[in-house]
Amino acid sequence: MVQLNIDKLTKSFGDLVLFEDISFGIEQGQKIGLIAKNGSGKTTLLNIIAGKEDYDSGSVVFRNDLRVGYLEQAPSYPEEMTVLQACFYSQNETVRLIAEYEEAMERGDERRLEDLLVRMDALKAWDYEQRAKQILGQLKIHHFEQRIGELSGGQLKRVALANVLITDPELIILDEPTNHLDLEMTEWLEGYLSRANISLLMVTHDRYFLDRVCNEILEIDRKQIYSYKGNYNYYLEKRAERIEAQNAEVERASNLLRKELDWMRRQPQARGTKAKYRIDAFYELEKRAKQQREAGQVNLDVKASYIGSKIFEAQHVSKRFDDIVITKDFNYIFARYEKLGIVGNNGTGKSTFIKMLMGEVEPDSGRFDIGETVRFGYYSQEGLQFDEQMKVIDVVQRIAEYIDLGDGRRMSVSQFLTYFLFTPDKQHNYVYKLSGGEKRRLYLCTVLMRNPNFLVLDEPTNDLDIVTLNVLEEYLRNFKGCVIVVSHDRYFMDKVVDHLLVFRGQGEIKDFPGNYTQYREWKEYQDLLAREAEAARQIKQAPAAPEKPRRQDEPKRRLTFKERKEFEALDAEIPQLEAEKTELETALSSGTLSTEELLKKSERITQVMAEIDEKTMRWLELSEYV
Repeated sequence: MVQLNIDKLTKSFGDLVLFEDISFGIEQGQKIGLIAKNGSGKTTLLNIIAGKEDYDSGSVVFRNDLRVGYLEQAPSYPEEMTVLQACFYSQNETVRLIAEYEEAMERGDERRLEDLLVRMDALKAWDYEQRAKQILGQLKIHHFEQRIGELSGGQLKRVALANVLITDPELIILDEPTNHLDLEMTEWLEGYLSRANISLLMVTHDRYFLDRVCNEILEIDRKQIYSYKGNYNYYLEKRAERIEAQNAEVERASNLLRKELDWMRRQPQARGTKAKYRIDAFYELEKRAKQQREAGQVNLDVKASYIGSKIFEAQHVSKRFDDIVITKDFNYIFARYEKLGIVGNNGTGKSTFIKMLMGEVEPDSGRFDIGETVRFGYYSQEGLQFDEQMKVIDVVQRIAEYIDLGDGRRMSVSQFLTYFLFTPDKQHNYVYKLSGGEKRRLYLCTVLMRNPNFLVLDEPTNDLDIVTLNVLEEYLRNFKGCVIVVSHDRYFMDKVVDHLLVFRGQGEIKDFPGNYTQYREWKEYQDLLAREAEAARQIKQAPAAPEKPRRQDEPKRRLTFKERKEFEALDAEIPQLEAEKTELETALSSGTLSTEELLKKSERITQVMAEIDEKTMRWLELSEYV
């Protein structure tokens, strides 16, 4: 059943056409991810669908009585409201029904109440407040009476997300839902949306989220829309095929155009006798040949300024805000060319740690000893400040005229901006004309253009589109310097970092030698061990089950020869497996394993534990007859 149908939709701002004659539909149960470069109209399209923005032509048609929830990129509520009141500040059917019920109760309208009671039951409206509190709790909003005006931007976005999810809409439209969510909340939302029987249209830069939640990808590219019936991995494969075919078509058209141009120029006095259909075909061919050819990824091999062997040392660093401990006697020696990721839940002190390193916040005790050759490039969450009346190219050119690639090679400002997806016409646009994501990309260029040898990136993936993230990942992999990244983007961390500091809260920091996925596998294994230990403890404490009495005349069953041999073999094998498990646990907890060894031993210990469980159960079964 079709929930939403978009037909020949066109939207422009003056001379800028965002998309033209695009058509698509959303069916029940379809979960669609929308991908496009910043400035291509993703948020505009969502606003049009939600009825918050006009369009030039086309149609947007919903199924009758469809329940729709929309998470805006920048939601707003009256500041004097409480968090819980904000969850009732909505025009959704359940909230309207609760208001109708309360009005009927005040008037004592018994006839109307009978109908409302049936509808309240059908929509589970009685549980609305409890559901609101549960979902807010999952999103780590616990102070339900706190005023909206007292919330941070991230908290406000989470309240708005809860507001969307509470009423179980049939179609959910989400604009960057994972921004301002920590890893734990992101994984909860991922599971919630994957399991829910809903339709979904979503803009997000979180590629693991896209891959695990969506079953179709829509891409806006050069004002047109392309559909890929699969997850993000499938999209990557099929998009590469499309670009290859498109490039081949442009190349073929260019070759034909050269021949046709020669024909058109020959004997101009005979132009009137040329076949009209061939002249028309020439202009069509010219149009195809002028299409932009998508280039492959350029390898930007930037020569970072020299960095010595001493980078920085954290020496007994402690910091707290009232009862919240950020670091506690923290020590760390940062290695040359290290690429470190910092992860952890919101409020555990990741950004504060970065600000202490950058000298913006003073530790309560201890110090950071930074090497003399270190030149920081700092991308902060608050650093987006430009003269809006300047042109894009002038903003970057004011920092440097070129980037040194080494061996006498240079890259101009224009070439550098092109690498970061600013087309020549965008480079000569004024800053105020850029979208929010494009301004973030420009800010990133100003940081990198300073030619630092130590990049410190605090949440660089927020508001950057997937194409830009791919470019940044490629840049960081080739970067010949040090990197620290604070991010909730699991995919980005896996591609960029080789080491983690995991902030667990109250000053507890785990030093982990690997990327985020490897850390998650290690943590799941540790959690499994803890659950097994707790189960074993409970079994020991439980009273022994009374032995079932055997009738005097009932002969005891004896083991067959084959079973006795099996029992003896199990008696020897189980202790060996237990010994191997102990060795593996010791190795995994040592912190000295390479990434490859860590993965290998993690896989082996899972197999060993399964074998122990299986063989122990069989041993118990046979032991009854020994």
